[in-house]
This record gives sequence, C-alpha cells and structure tokens, in this order.
Amino acid sequence: MTAPPSSRLRLNINNSSKAVTGENETEKDLNWYLPLYKAAIRGDWESARRFFDLNPDGVMEKITRTSETALHLAVGKRKTIHFVEKLMELVSTEALVVANQFNETALHFAAKFGNTEAAKLLVTKNAHLPHIWSNTELLPLHLATLFGHKETVVYLLTVTKDDVDPCPFADEPGIKLLNIVVDSGFYDVALDLLRRYPKLATTVSRGGNTPLSIIAGKPSAFPSGSCLNFWQRLVYSCVPLRQENLHHSNVRDIENLPEISQQCMQMCCQVFGRKHFISVCQKLHAVIWEIIEGLVPHVMHIRDTKLMHQQALQLVKCLCVEIISVDNSKAAKIFKPPVLLGASLGIHEVVEEILRSFPTVIWSLDKEQHDVFQLAVINRHGNIFNLLYQMNGHRHMVAQISDINGNNILHLAGKLAPPHRLNLVTGAALQMQRELQWFKEVEKHVQPNYREKKNSAGRTPAMVFTEEHKNLVRDGDQWLKDTAKSCIIAASLIAMVVCAAAITVPGGNNGDVGSPILFKEKPFAIFSISNSFSLFSSTTSVLMLLFILTSRCAESDFLYAMPMRLIIGLVTLFLSITSMMVTFSASIYLVFGDKKAWILIPLAALACLPVTLFVFLQFPLLVEMIKSTCGPSIFSKRSEHPFY
Repeated sequence: MTAPPSSRLRLNINNSSKAVTGENETEKDLNWYLPLYKAAIRGDWESARRFFDLNPDGVMEKITRTSETALHLAVGKRKTIHFVEKLMELVSTEALVVANQFNETALHFAAKFGNTEAAKLLVTKNAHLPHIWSNTELLPLHLATLFGHKETVVYLLTVTKDDVDPCPFADEPGIKLLNIVVDSGFYDVALDLLRRYPKLATTVSRGGNTPLSIIAGKPSAFPSGSCLNFWQRLVYSCVPLRQENLHHSNVRDIENLPEISQQCMQMCCQVFGRKHFISVCQKLHAVIWEIIEGLVPHVMHIRDTKLMHQQALQLVKCLCVEIISVDNSKAAKIFKPPVLLGASLGIHEVVEEILRSFPTVIWSLDKEQHDVFQLAVINRHGNIFNLLYQMNGHRHMVAQISDINGNNILHLAGKLAPPHRLNLVTGAALQMQRELQWFKEVEKHVQPNYREKKNSAGRTPAMVFTEEHKNLVRDGDQWLKDTAKSCIIAASLIAMVVCAAAITVPGGNNGDVGSPILFKEKPFAIFSISNSFSLFSSTTSVLMLLFILTSRCAESDFLYAMPMRLIIGLVTLFLSITSMMVTFSASIYLVFGDKKAWILIPLAALACLPVTLFVFLQFPLLVEMIKSTCGPSIFSKRSEHPFY
C-alpha cells in the first residue's frame, strides 16, 4: 500500500468537518479511504487492521462525503460488534465525540440503527455521548425513538441524565421527546416518562402538538380502531395480560375470564378461600394461554395488541389527570385539538375520557364551526354520536349549532359519507340503507323547524340528502336487480328440477293403480316432504326476487322494504337448495341404497358440498343484511353515566 497523499484529511476533534483545497483532491482523499470504508461496513477487522498499521491516523479520520468515521459506519450493523470492540481499543475517550457534518456522533448512528450493544460500549467509554445534540436538535435518545428501536430507547433512558443543561426531559426538548415516544407507539415508555416528568402533559411543542393530540390521531392504539374478525375478537376477550406489563394498573388477569368462568369462580370462592382460589385461577389461566401461544403463535400478536391498547388507555387517563390540574383556560386549549381529532377518527375511548375529565370541551368547534357530534355525523362514527344520549337536557342545544355554511347537523347527515366509511358496508343497497338510518336517527334529535331549515345555499336537509345520494340510489337499484337476476335463475332451475322429481318418483309407479312402488319405505317420506318443501321455497324465492325486478326503488325503499324482500328471497333460496339436496340423497338411497346404512355417509358429504359453497359465497351477505335490517340499531346509549 502506498502512502496517503499530502492533502489527506487529519484528525481534528474540535472541528466536525475540514476544508479541502479542491473537488479533485477531496475525491482523491475519499478514494484513498475506500479499503477502510469497505472493511467498516463489512466488519472485516483484518483488512482494517492492516490499513491502520500503515496509517495510524485513520482510526478516527472522516472517510465519507458527510464526514463519517469508520466507527460511524461500523455501528450501523449489529453483526459488526466485534469490529466495534476492536476499534474502541484504538480510540481515546475524547476522540469518541468526533461528529459528522450534522454533528452526529457514533452514538447517534448506533441509536439510528438500534445497535444497543454498540451503544453500551460507547457510553461505557464516554458517558458524555448521550448528551450531545445534533444540528437538528436531537439526542441519540430522540433518534432511537424516531427509528422505532425500543430496546435502544430503554437503555438510553437509563444513561441520559436530567441534571444537564439543557435538560432533555424539560420544556421543548422534553415535550419533543415525549411526542416522539407517543408517535412511535411506545406507550409504556411514555407512561414512565409522564410519571417522572408530569409537567410534560401540559407542555405544548413549537408546532402546537401535545402528547394527547398525538395519541388521539392513532386509531390503531385503541380497541375501536382495530379491525379484528370474529375469532380474533374472541381470543382478544379471553387472552390474559401479564400483571407486570400493566404498570401498576388495576386490570387483573381473572377479569379476562369469560362470564361463565367468573360465575364458576364465585361459586368456588364460597368453598375455598377467595384469595387462594383467585391466585390459583390466575396461574392456571396464564399457563393454559402460554401453551396456546406456543401452539398458535398468532395468539401472541393478539396479546401484544391487547397490551398496547391497555397501555394507550392508561396513557390517555394519566394525561387527562395532569391536564385538569392546570387553570381552566389552558386546559381548554389543550383538550380542544384531541377531542375534535378523536371525534373525526372515531376514537371514542379518547373522546369519552376527555369529556369525563373536562365536560365543557364538548362545545369546542373546529375551523368550519363543527362540534364533536357534527364531526361524528360527517364521518359516520356511531360510537361518537352515541355519546349524545348521555347529555340529558343539553342534547337539543348541541343539535342547534350551525357551521359556517349554515348547515345544521341534519344537513350534515344528508351529505354522502366519506368513501372510506361508506365502503365498510357491502353493496350499494346496504350502503344506501345505512345512510338512511343515519339521516333518520339524526332527525330525531333536531327541533321540528330545523328539519325544514335552509342552509346558505337555500337547501333543506331533505334536498341535500336527495342531491348527494342520487348516484348511490341508482347504484343501489342496479345492485339489487343484478343480485335478484342472478338468484332468480338458480331458484327457477331448482323449481324445475324438483317439479320434475315429483312427477317421476324414484322406483316408478304401480301400473295398475298409479301409486309409487316405494311409497311405504321411510326414505320415500323424506323424499316427498323435502321435495315439496324445495318446490314451495324455490317458488317463493322466484316470486320475491321477481318483485324486486318489477318494483320501484325510491330512497325510502332502501330503508326496509327492498332489503327485506331480498332477505326473504335469499333465505328461501338457501332453504330450497338444502331441501333439494335432501331430496336427491333420499332418491339415490331408495334406488341404489339397497337398505345399506353406510351409503348415507358419502351421500351426506356430497349433499353438503353445494350447501357449504352457498354458505361461503352468499351467507355472509345474507347475515349482514339481516343484521342491518332486523338486528339491533347501531345507535344506542353506551353508558348510564351522563357527562353533561
């Protein structure tokens, strides 16, 4: 290896970058350090050692365009920890503060890449490193949080002191850190920070953000924003949380047991000691779920999700407790953005907790003069709108508020829902039904004269609804007719088949009297009954579906009439398919069964195939329609405890 050129950069701890005399010389210098660059990113200590033997000053030389050293590069990979250890033996304590052109030390890089082991080596040798600020006013702790490395965050919190100037946990640096922690989803870390530095809850950052406003913008942090299917919800309700992970909360594992288990527990508590029995149940419950998690790893993910939700709820409660301790005007300013944001996103947990802590914030308005309930109506969040039932006499006062365009809450209910909310319902007809349900429900809460009140554009709520939903009415009409056409073909074919089966019975007829030869056999009775039922149900389905094709589809028809007709048509079609399969099976058994019971097994299996296909393809739609039309309303009182 030849000696480096005379213009090679020299180590200078006091300067974060060095001037060079020209672009060609800089390029030449960087090319000289290319072997060291490759060795650092690969963790090849032998190559680096040979380079240092010839060039001792290269240990902490800046070898990249942005002035990083070999140590900066080496801490970027966890696999290169051996390289870092060897390099640290050649570096002095003072040299570790060498930074790149952004004033980022090697600890900043270790924090970025989540290399906790390298961070421990650096801090052990120089305890001042965690307190060096970059040009972007960030500590290594901030960077570890921004890049989502929780293990590194937890470690850096233990070595970052609060008795330095400026204090990382107070004023603007502190609120910046807490906001980043909340935004990264480290709610348990945020709880610890908040308990150590409670003033951060009422500190507003330069951008106007608070921890409460940030968590109010994260629906996935709460149960209301989690999209879990039926089985996931079942596991979620049963899976226990480890006591040590709840940070002194009052949540107990035993409370996660199903209702039947709790009833059994109460009975056993009368026989055994309560404390002893609860302790045994908790341990047994935990052991069972650990076994389940070992067999089904996805259960662990659901447990982590539930733990995150619990921590987020605790954080919101802690923040609200701290905020209400300040004066009324400041608390109102802090609570206003998160309550409006929570209402827009449908996070009822945040909105309820804020309203319980500070009820007067319910009168807060956004830039367009929309309050909490108007935002709930605009974005179709029933869990937020249902809070209106807990307002007692003030309910009608909320319904009187108009926005900057003169729209009252009924005008807003008449507008079309946002696409992301509208598409949560399957099919244009059911979407139109849900829109009508919203309009009718909001109409109950406004004064009679507000139902005909015109906005600044001169339109009443009914006019707004008709104008906004004319395309959806057309699409709903087309969707209903297309669905009816598809089903009517199947129902007609079934009617033809079972009608022919009634004429040509299995085994034939007696030539003398014309009666079926096998009419005394028990399977023949099953054949006759199921065939008749299939014929009647398929005919009913054809008539109901035909009625959909020939009848009008006005706005009001989507609320109950048209969905109910389609429900009857689909239910009778399902029954006709099922009974036709029973008819077919009985006929095959009569002709070929020869009174052998084992033949029924393959017959039943084959008969279940088309029924199962129908269940998978059409039954979810049928269940959704029945639930939407005949099931409980999405509007109801959530709690008996009024907040205003």
